[in-house]
Amino acid sequence: MEELWSWKFERVAMKDRTLVGSVGGVPPGRADFAKAAEAHRRALKLHCYRMLGSLHEAEDAVQETMLRAWRGFDDFEARASIKNWLYRIATNVALNMVASRSRRGRLMPDQLGGPSSERPRGRPDAESLWVEPYPDAELENLPDPAAGPDARYELRESVRLAFIAAIQQLPPRQRAVLLLADVLGWSAIEVAAVLDASVASVNSALQRARARLATLGRAAPLVPMADEHQRSLLERYVQAWESADLERFVALLKEDAVCSMPPWREWYHGRRSIRGFFGAVWPAYRGFRLVPVGANLQPAFALYSLGAEGRWNAHSIQLLALNEDGIGTMTMFMQPLAQKLFTVLQRPMVLGA
Repeated sequence: MEELWSWKFERVAMKDRTLVGSVGGVPPGRADFAKAAEAHRRALKLHCYRMLGSLHEAEDAVQETMLRAWRGFDDFEARASIKNWLYRIATNVALNMVASRSRRGRLMPDQLGGPSSERPRGRPDAESLWVEPYPDAELENLPDPAAGPDARYELRESVRLAFIAAIQQLPPRQRAVLLLADVLGWSAIEVAAVLDASVASVNSALQRARARLATLGRAAPLVPMADEHQRSLLERYVQAWESADLERFVALLKEDAVCSMPPWREWYHGRRSIRGFFGAVWPAYRGFRLVPVGANLQPAFALYSLGAEGRWNAHSIQLLALNEDGIGTMTMFMQPLAQKLFTVLQRPMVLGA
């Protein structure tokens, strides 16, 4: 994607040089633009991911942001910092992308209806837009360099899947206000400038967004957990899966645990329901292998199942939410959605020996 952006950037640069007809090449100030913009690229992509709930849409949004910034650089005139200017463009690009969707919101299965008590029937829901995980590799060298002193959320809180899913339920402009103010720590004046709004309307939107978010339990604050306890819990989780030990697996779940499997709409609530589901489907498999992956700064695994031909084939991507009492949420991104995610997370579709 970076190579594609660079290629397009150079094409636009060549076109602009021709239009301005400057002798000797790029006008003053433009020569350093690519370097300055690149310094903010990862933070901008993360901001767009929070806005859109999708890595590939975030990549498209950042690419469009960079091209618009290049084309409009002559009008910039340093009236604001480059960072604020880029965020203004990126936020409005993301808002336009949401407005252009035929289906506006990305969701999780438990936002579509009540829990299931039976195995999924029919086919996965290919019509809905699903919230997608975000690779930890894209978060390297962040804490978020854009975060201001008034930010309410730490990086880990603001990228976890539950938070991303929750804010997708906010109206887009409220979402933008909340992210700029509470995640990036911008003042109401700065947010108003980004959205071409009054300070009063920004403060009102922020209050409504906070109130709505408070009603969504999935966005509850993280509870710190000792590293050793988490390591032990995950080791037992992997052992339970790879030995297909249903009782050991269920014992690791919180009593009110939630298991969802996008793009399937069905989801399961509570130990008993989750036990019933896995007790019904596990016998159809010959074996499992779990490989750690990095996503949303949460425990995550690439799950492989043993095929009849003796190969370990890509099955799903799992993200877990843990606390001292056990596993609270297990999200399994299933096929065909998982195929793209294995590539994004740099995992093979067939596990080598």
